[in-house]
Amino acid sequence: MSRVGRRPIPLPPGVSVTATAGLVTVAGPRGTLRQAVSPRLAVDVKGEQVVVARASDERKDRALHGLTRSLIANMVTGVSEGFQKSLDLVGVGYRAQQSGKGITLQVGYAKAVEVEPPPGITLVAEGANRVHVQGADKQLVGEMAARIRRVRPPNAYTGKGVRYVGEVVRVKPGKAAGRSK
Repeated sequence: MSRVGRRPIPLPPGVSVTATAGLVTVAGPRGTLRQAVSPRLAVDVKGEQVVVARASDERKDRALHGLTRSLIANMVTGVSEGFQKSLDLVGVGYRAQQSGKGITLQVGYAKAVEVEPPPGITLVAEGANRVHVQGADKQLVGEMAARIRRVRPPNAYTGKGVRYVGEVVRVKPGKAAGRSK
């Protein structure tokens, strides 16, 4: 049996889970999330816990068991606490400004880059060099952070660019370092 799949998901106060055939809906203080579930799995709400069970030990069922449990657990965490990813802008003149719901990035291009968030995502510019991506959907938060990072990924030779907080960028030596004689 799956070690991840068989663990029950505790429900914090204020979070409700509704499981119908093929769909799980999780509602909480930060919003409502929905996830399609394989009909081969059973999602049961027992008091203050959610339990995911599978019908058989077939390979596909075993694969979906742990995945479904993790997706539901992430939805419960998202609607109760939310998720956040932070990015740093490293470089001379690189900065981020709040502009309405989105942000404006100045990262060495001729024109500023406007980034608008999808529904359910909040972008917050902290100071001039840090951007926080917040939301209830873990996948959407990660995707939005990756889209912002893709505007100007870290340069391997200078280290300048947009990077995740805590990301280690290994800077390569330039061609002058190879010509030492």
